[in-house]
Amino acid sequence: QVQLVESGGGLVQLGGSLRLSCAASGSFFKIPSMGWYRQAPGRQRELVAQIPNGGSPNYSDSVKGRFTISRDNAKNTVYLQMNSLKAEDTAVYYCHAVIQTSILPYEYWGQGTQVTVSS
Repeated sequence: QVQLVESGGGLVQLGGSLRLSCAASGSFFKIPSMGWYRQAPGRQRELVAQIPNGGSPNYSDSVKGRFTISRDNAKNTVYLQMNSLKAEDTAVYYCHAVIQTSILPYEYWGQGTQVTVSS
């Protein structure tokens, strides 16, 4: 059973920083892609950042220059360093991964972690 377990959300002041972590556990062959999505109240879930295995990350325009995604393949973990946080970054952040457990890859989601930026 593959699971994604997130940590690191919370309450932070405007302009502050937070670091999210997401670890994949279970039995699988490889993780072609890991990333983060977010969903604010009343809005659709949107991509924040994504990093392919061995490839370059990509970011939504709204977080470019402020957020950094990275992954540690030895730990099957993806990180999201969030700096210069704005009120509009407030959302539930979901870890997302494409994981290959057999022949075909499947998408997996974490349970979500709340990030609240206060003024």
